[in-house]
Amino acid sequence: MKKKLLMTVFAIIAIIALAGCGQKSQEDVVKSLGEKVESLSGYKAEAKMTLQTGSEQQVYEVEIWHKTPAYYRVNLKNAQKDQSQMILRNDDGVFVLTPALNKSFRFQSDWPQNSSQAYLYESLVQDIEGDPEAKFTAEKDKYVFETKTNYKNNKMLPTQEITFNKDLTPASVKVMDPDRNPLLIVEFTKTTFNPEFDENAFNVEKNMSGALLEVPVMAGVDEPVAVMYPQVEIEGVNLVEEKEIETENGKRIIMTFGGEKSFTLIQERAQVSEVGTTTSVSGEPVDLGFTVGALTDQAVSWSHDGVDFMLASEDLTQEELLMIARSVQGQAVK
Repeated sequence: MKKKLLMTVFAIIAIIALAGCGQKSQEDVVKSLGEKVESLSGYKAEAKMTLQTGSEQQVYEVEIWHKTPAYYRVNLKNAQKDQSQMILRNDDGVFVLTPALNKSFRFQSDWPQNSSQAYLYESLVQDIEGDPEAKFTAEKDKYVFETKTNYKNNKMLPTQEITFNKDLTPASVKVMDPDRNPLLIVEFTKTTFNPEFDENAFNVEKNMSGALLEVPVMAGVDEPVAVMYPQVEIEGVNLVEEKEIETENGKRIIMTFGGEKSFTLIQERAQVSEVGTTTSVSGEPVDLGFTVGALTDQAVSWSHDGVDFMLASEDLTQEELLMIARSVQGQAVK
């Protein structure tokens, strides 16, 4: 009898112990994440971002600074190609800095609030909170969510897998296509909550000066432009004309595509500014993966690898414009 009683007591103790160290529920973790975001004065994070949307994999180092409520500094650097761009948001607007051209572009935009952002902590939490059908798994040392994305101009990336460490710091994000292939992967290597920021941390001029020390302004612009072609095809649309025009700054290549829909792709050597200049740009800053572009209703423009590109159409949707723009990379194909 005593033996049975002792076994029952031990069983009860074991159940209580297991309950005490049990896994948190989805509701518990979502609540904790929301409270964490609310409590933050800001954060600094470092990550590796891998893009698998083009003909070759591209890897970027990403450094993210955020000071609540609305200051941002996102530095994207492609180590192999010695290129970098920086997105800054301060009281004066949203800026995209391109140190290789000694230029910055100013947008009147509500970025980053207008779309999912795979490398911004509060954006990930917001996507989780905003998806009533989000799936949740508690692993040994991680919390994993699968949610819908909120890319208003890209329905080709509908799903994301967001992983947090048990201390609620971000671990990784996989943004997937409809076949669940990860096309964008962000792996966080370091996150610091509530850091101190220098008074010039979000200043355009100071950041441009600092960036120029790391990525020098492009030297020669006399090299011919390596002509790039879209790598995706739209059914019923073909290249109907390609012509070169001589301008005072070199050659301009104009491609006209026609058929069921039509669009024009223009590319020419980018001009390096002798003195740092800031240009106001209409439209929204958009992440093309390999660079940040400017999107309007009927066009998207961007600079990459010393070349200016402009893609315009009266027929294509913004989503189609971005799909084509993202594919203008890799080896030139004729």
